[in-house]
Amino acid sequence: MARLDGKVAIITGGASGMGESHTRLFVKEGAKVVFTDIQVDLGKKIEEELGENALFLEHDVANASQWEEVVKKTEEKFGPVNVLVNNAGISGAMVPIDEFTEEDYEKVYGINQKSVYYGMKYAIPSMKKSDAGSIVNISSLAGIVGQKGGLAYTGTKFAVRGMTKVAAAELGEFNIRANSVHPGVIETQMVKAAAEQYESVANDLKALREGTPLKRGAEPIEVSNLVLFLASDESSYINGEEIVIDGGSNAIS
Repeated sequence: MARLDGKVAIITGGASGMGESHTRLFVKEGAKVVFTDIQVDLGKKIEEELGENALFLEHDVANASQWEEVVKKTEEKFGPVNVLVNNAGISGAMVPIDEFTEEDYEKVYGINQKSVYYGMKYAIPSMKKSDAGSIVNISSLAGIVGQKGGLAYTGTKFAVRGMTKVAAAELGEFNIRANSVHPGVIETQMVKAAAEQYESVANDLKALREGTPLKRGAEPIEVSNLVLFLASDESSYINGEEIVIDGGSNAIS
């Protein structure tokens, strides 16, 4: 028996990076998955590869009405939602606080934090129709410790950590769990692009890799295996936790 048999999942940012890895693993483990992204060509290609148990939807995660539509289409296609993975996120500009613009801040806030609020708000009524549910909010190691130049990114990732604890406290009586995942350096295209754009990020990434006891960043599948565990009934008594997956760098910092 696959580990997510009978589960219906929504995964945001599911067409690339960690999100793509989550999507592919969830389908492999028996889930029916609605995955969303703004990268339409990539999403449709993955949908075709994965077959009838995957549905791609174009989706701006910072748009409330689009969230309503995603949940509605999920129920129409597969039934009530059992698992929500709020994975979509951006790093935004990496500059000192006094150089950060309001426009940059609002963009990061909308995608990294407001989207988590919308995701939970609109998915929870659907999850309450099921016997159990699991919300997995992807935060960051920057939601545990500060990051120079990352005012908006760090702020939103700390917020996701707190929002997850509120959800865990409120939803336990409905047998819905909520946990946050805090990756360190993950070798995704977003990370590589940020390193190419900002010298400070490249230097920080190099230092983080070298400072990690395992001396490397993680592959996306290593995070997906954790997300899979939290989505499955194997983690049925884990609720309200922030789980760091960083190769041990936070243990020695």
